[in-house]
Amino acid sequence: MTANEVLAPDSGSAAMTMFLPQSPFVQQLGIELVDIDEGTARLRLPYRDELSTVGQMLHGGVIAGCIDIGIMTAAWAGSEVPEKLRGVTVSMSVQFMEPVYAEGVDIVGTRIHAGRSLKTCRVDIVGTESGRLVATGTGTYKVG
Repeated sequence: MTANEVLAPDSGSAAMTMFLPQSPFVQQLGIELVDIDEGTARLRLPYRDELSTVGQMLHGGVIAGCIDIGIMTAAWAGSEVPEKLRGVTVSMSVQFMEPVYAEGVDIVGTRIHAGRSLKTCRVDIVGTESGRLVATGTGTYKVG
């Protein structure tokens, strides 16, 4: 294989396993892929002071970014790989339940509907140590 050849993933799950560690935004946040399966994905964001606002409260924009990444990952999880390896969030809604202080979060994404290219997903953001529901979101993602 030459340096110009790219390994093509054989599934949407494999695509996410390859993509997430290469994404500068995912790297900047520090999000880790924990598990990915047919229509479900679990990721984790360890707490860092740089991601917080006043009083070590995790910033709402960070939580919204986690929801977006959870939607994307759940949409690809178990999907067939399209001819063009691309995707985009079409819409997203976020509901904040309560703040989380000095604690990482688990990002739990589930695909709840799958059309040919549009996938609708739900994501729960849960405190890693407390187990408390911090936020939830839904969104539609276009695969391909």
